[in-house]
Amino acid sequence: MAETIANWLVTNLQGSMARELIVFIVSMLPILELRGGIIAGFAMQMNWLPTFIIALIGNLLPIPFILLFIRYIFKVLEKTPLRNFVAWCENKANAKSDQIRKYEYWGVFLFVAVPLPGTGAWMGALISALLNLNPKKSFPVIVLGVFTAGIIVSILSFGLLGRLGFGA
Repeated sequence: MAETIANWLVTNLQGSMARELIVFIVSMLPILELRGGIIAGFAMQMNWLPTFIIALIGNLLPIPFILLFIRYIFKVLEKTPLRNFVAWCENKANAKSDQIRKYEYWGVFLFVAVPLPGTGAWMGALISALLNLNPKKSFPVIVLGVFTAGIIVSILSFGLLGRLGFGA
């Protein structure tokens, strides 16, 4: 799904803005995050290192805000027509929180580092905030998880697929 959305964004945005900006924007979006940014960079035949750095920064930019403010934002939104969306987000986070509840910060790292659908920095930060984990401890662990996920996705996209003749 992330690959499909990332490719759609590349197709529709390429030519109207810089490739680097596309990677940055894609990496900031929930669901797509760094994985989508790297896939977008690969699809636009960008070099690996600039793609990786831009995607990493784009993915990490929203995380401190989620860690620090999401509980307050949800509290405010629960009094609006968006309360069902808040409940959906909380239910989704709670459904994925077992690993983090059990292992705390190691669980956050593993949750963010393994690039599977439904995992990543956004959800890891949301779960960390909802479980009242210390944001000062959660953020570096999320950074390390995003970095690890980026290496894995880069190897798959630029390494394996590149060697098979698909792109850069």
